[in-house]
Amino acid sequence: MDDIRLVQLSLENKEAFYYLVKRYEDKLLRYINRLTNIHTDEAEDILQDIFIKVYRNLNGFDQNLSFSSWIYRIAHNEIINHYHRNKRRLAMTVSEGNQDELNSLTEIINEDPNSHEQLIAQENALKIRDILDELPEKYREVLILFFLEEMSYNEISDVLRKPPGTIATLINRGKKKFKKIALKNNLITDAQSL
Repeated sequence: MDDIRLVQLSLENKEAFYYLVKRYEDKLLRYINRLTNIHTDEAEDILQDIFIKVYRNLNGFDQNLSFSSWIYRIAHNEIINHYHRNKRRLAMTVSEGNQDELNSLTEIINEDPNSHEQLIAQENALKIRDILDELPEKYREVLILFFLEEMSYNEISDVLRKPPGTIATLINRGKKKFKKIALKNNLITDAQSL
């Protein structure tokens, strides 16, 4: 069942909202962890706040738009709100030591590894995490949404409320900065491509 139908069912029967939660909870928790450097409990609190806002605003969802972009926009705003509520700057970095994140990056790099290839994939995932940590927030966020969350330019545009052309520019510049940092830190050589 697609998202729009689940939204319609949730509007008719609040118990159907459970299926939207199940569909997005892991994705959004990964997104929160990719953007912040907070403890799991705190990330889960943000996730809960996201779903409360989604439920309260479900009537306002424009069903001609992508539900995925809409819920990620709410997640993005809730992360910012969390920062403001706590009067401290969230380090918008990939979480240090987050094994789930490392596993996720490893899967993206190498989907069916043998033992030697798995070790190389884990090393590459660590390199990617280190490079993402060094990127300015505006580039880190678009690269995470594009490459790790696998969103289109238009979806990212909806989430960040920036024109698709700006998103394309940020992704292009982000990739260049990513490569520059990787080369500077000897994480890749000129001959390697990421």
